[in-house]
Amino acid sequence: MESSTESYDLSNKVIIITGSTSGIGKSLARIISSYNPKRLVLPVRNREKGEQLLEYIRKSQDGKVECIELWDIDLADLHSVKRFAEKFVKEVGELHYLWNHAGVFNFSKNMTKDNFEEQFQVNHLSHFLLTTLLIPTMKKSATPESPCKINFTSSDTIKIAKIDLDNLNGEKSSGFVTLHANSNLMNVVYSNELNRRLKSSNIISLACHPGLVNTNMGNVRPCLEPLKHLFMSTFGLPPDTGAKYILYPVLKATIEDGGNYFDQYKLVNLTGQATDEEFAKNFWNKCEEVLRNFDVSLLE
Repeated sequence: MESSTESYDLSNKVIIITGSTSGIGKSLARIISSYNPKRLVLPVRNREKGEQLLEYIRKSQDGKVECIELWDIDLADLHSVKRFAEKFVKEVGELHYLWNHAGVFNFSKNMTKDNFEEQFQVNHLSHFLLTTLLIPTMKKSATPESPCKINFTSSDTIKIAKIDLDNLNGEKSSGFVTLHANSNLMNVVYSNELNRRLKSSNIISLACHPGLVNTNMGNVRPCLEPLKHLFMSTFGLPPDTGAKYILYPVLKATIEDGGNYFDQYKLVNLTGQATDEEFAKNFWNKCEEVLRNFDVSLLE
């Protein structure tokens, strides 16, 4: 799949992007807004950063803020995710594209208020819940001529990941790189299984890796911040380039592209847990079990 300089008409599309207030997501929101979507709903945890995003888009040459709506959500709070989904279903009632982009990369083991390891919850579990709750709305919005699409931003760290169904929350000793890599692989496993379960529904799910991008992702000690900045500015791609790597494979995707994994436009054939259908079913069930054990009402 090649790079695109095409313009797209999204005037009949309702779109959600998580993780839009910085880095790749910020560029992604601006580019998509330039295609005049019917509604572009941006879930934000920090309202001030959301307003800064609107100002950034307003001042850009191509972005349009008229289509954008800031909605409150905290992916570190499962009840907040539930409230967002319920409000969206009730007040909007249609959804065509969902970019599950938000993520964190921690250099230490942090726990959320829900008592989950933060990378597991923010990167995967909350997106699992959000997507599950929005699927019925997408089914009503999809047509054979215009399939709905779900995308998960992933990472090539999945190459070193191995999911332990008895250690999803990092209860056992796990390094920070392993926890991050596993959360990315979880999304790929979920995306592939989701795509299989959505067969004949005119909805596809896929995953995209944008490459190493110069963003502020990754919480390091203050003394290491200059070194991180130097490394990322030297080797990282511009956020606009990263955004295009997770945007155009989705816009160009056909029904046949469902279940695919793109690495900077290149279609990659994955192996191992990413494509193990039996493992994917067990993983799905385990995630539902985790959510029900936390609060049985979340999936209702």
